[in-house]
Amino acid sequence: MYIHELEDWPEFRWAEAKLAPALAEVRHQQGRLLGRMESLGFDLRAEATLRTLTQDVIKTSEIEGERLDAEQVRSSIARRLGMDVGAALLIDRNVEGIVEVMLDATGMHDVPLTAERLFAWHAALFPAGRSGMRRIVVGAWRVAESGPMQVVSGAYGRERVHYEAPESVRLKAEMSAFVQWFNAGSPLDPVIQAALAHFWFVTIHPFEDGNGRIARAIADMTLARSEKSPQRFYSMSAQILRERQEYYDVLETCQKGSLDITPWIEWFLSCLKHAIAASDGILQAVLSKARFWQAHAGEAINDRQRAIINRLLDGFDGKLTSSKWAKLTKCSQDTALRDISDLLGRGMLAKEAAGGRSTSYALV
Repeated sequence: MYIHELEDWPEFRWAEAKLAPALAEVRHQQGRLLGRMESLGFDLRAEATLRTLTQDVIKTSEIEGERLDAEQVRSSIARRLGMDVGAALLIDRNVEGIVEVMLDATGMHDVPLTAERLFAWHAALFPAGRSGMRRIVVGAWRVAESGPMQVVSGAYGRERVHYEAPESVRLKAEMSAFVQWFNAGSPLDPVIQAALAHFWFVTIHPFEDGNGRIARAIADMTLARSEKSPQRFYSMSAQILRERQEYYDVLETCQKGSLDITPWIEWFLSCLKHAIAASDGILQAVLSKARFWQAHAGEAINDRQRAIINRLLDGFDGKLTSSKWAKLTKCSQDTALRDISDLLGRGMLAKEAAGGRSTSYALV
């Protein structure tokens, strides 16, 4: 029997006294992080938000086995936030879609959630109306013709069903109850509400695909409410990816158990705590970038050089060679070599140790 088949579904319960210390610690960490970020100033906070949202979009898709181009994601988010990150890229529709969902969820966190808003998010995730090669119902609850919604693993013929969601005939009523609860102004602590909203939505599993990404967007929306800010400085999706097996294990355990979901909320609080701790990496990267440009303030650096240096500071994927420089800045190989030689001479770039036929470069 699954949790949604129980007579008193969805009257969730949890052990408040047991969770209280972990909740207090997470709320304290949230406050400290927001305080540190407030001290940075507007530009550095915007840079931290850009990095965090980029990571969040990439990782929430990676959990589902989809790898997005990091530069496309960053460029799409920056454009929507009104930030200049260099030349505009041609961005895939699926990248634009998940970026739209995440920015709508966090940037408009105080706007009520509705079925139509959820349908718009779902349509944005699947602009071609397909999940891989398979055509799916987009922008609407799943239908009976799609068959039972099951979470399955294992080879064909030896599948293991981990979970089966409510039948499609129940979805309108189930989602109406969920949306009404979400918008009702719950007396719960918003962090507990984020954990509950994530679990409740993913247990209903109302769409043919994309349920995990939308559940995480709803959780991020609720966490943004808890902080009264659309700016994001930590990524729950990145931490869930690091703890993916535990994530699926605790979901399966609670979806087959009683309506006491203490283990799920306990795990969610632990994951959030680790996500906030991991934000130190984002903060240090933002500060390192700021220190670099402060150290080289007033130096004559052309637009091509500035664009590549910023890409290196943001975490360049792979090795930087003269041919990559030329391709990224749309210049000739000779111009790329002149740009690189100039930065080598000024001690801003250095040759990396030999590792192949092409010379590569790194920031000093």
